[in-house]
Amino acid sequence: MAEKIEAEIVANVLKVVAHEGQSLAQGDTVVLLESMKMEIPVVTEAAGTLTKIAVKEGDVVQEHDLIAVVE
Repeated sequence: MAEKIEAEIVANVLKVVAHEGQSLAQGDTVVLLESMKMEIPVVTEAAGTLTKIAVKEGDVVQEHDLIAVVE
């Protein structure tokens, strides 16, 4: 089952850490967000393969925007 990783807050995409096709363990960081001068790591809830990155560095995400998909 696919895990859709969504933004929890409005933030800037500071850095994309993982790449499509990469195997991820539970808790691995996918992207770093920046909001109010704080860096916020976005991590996976389950192990799997990163099949889609929906953001790039410099993007602004809104609450519930898709960031990535892990299958």
